[in-house]
Amino acid sequence: MISSLRGRVLAAAGSSVVIDVGGVGFQVNTTPALVLATREGHELSVHTTLIVREDSMTLFGFGTRDELDVFELLIGVTGVGPKSALGVLSSISPEQVAEAVHNDDDAVFRKVSGIGPKTAKLITVSLAGKLAPPTTRTVAAPIAAGGVSDSVLAALTGLGWSERVAADALDETLAAASDVEQASVPTLLRLTLARLGPAQQSGRSR
Repeated sequence: MISSLRGRVLAAAGSSVVIDVGGVGFQVNTTPALVLATREGHELSVHTTLIVREDSMTLFGFGTRDELDVFELLIGVTGVGPKSALGVLSSISPEQVAEAVHNDDDAVFRKVSGIGPKTAKLITVSLAGKLAPPTTRTVAAPIAAGGVSDSVLAALTGLGWSERVAADALDETLAAASDVEQASVPTLLRLTLARLGPAQQSGRSR
């Protein structure tokens, strides 16, 4: 079992990254937010799980242990495969998953592409009692707040927004975000991209 990887990023595109570990390139499937926050040539550390099938061996990796834990719980639900579980974590954070399960709110999962009403309800039922209530969960930030902001800003400028436009949007997002959201690169990047979305063209043309 490959439980973690750390190495230089050789490629980052779509929903996967390639990490060079000791001269071997490992392709890791992950969330689009983490891909966007990753820069080729820089070092990346991810928590991973290896999914073995008759015709394939696929690595899935995440920036935090919480994401990996939720991913492994999700793929244990009948009807939820690795791709669907990754889709859930690409749309909502582990804290939001825990809150939805705690409140028996399957509507949160129905909004995820590929998750139907029956499967959404099954997720809340199957995960009940397996995730601590959000108010009691201890969230560990892998890097300091300044590092989170720097990583998000670097990802946004890499996508083509000017540093000024990206920084303004990031400041607005930070002001409205919770402490948990501010500590997560993927979550903060997703929220900032959502804020930039409606003004994307004008933002890039400045």
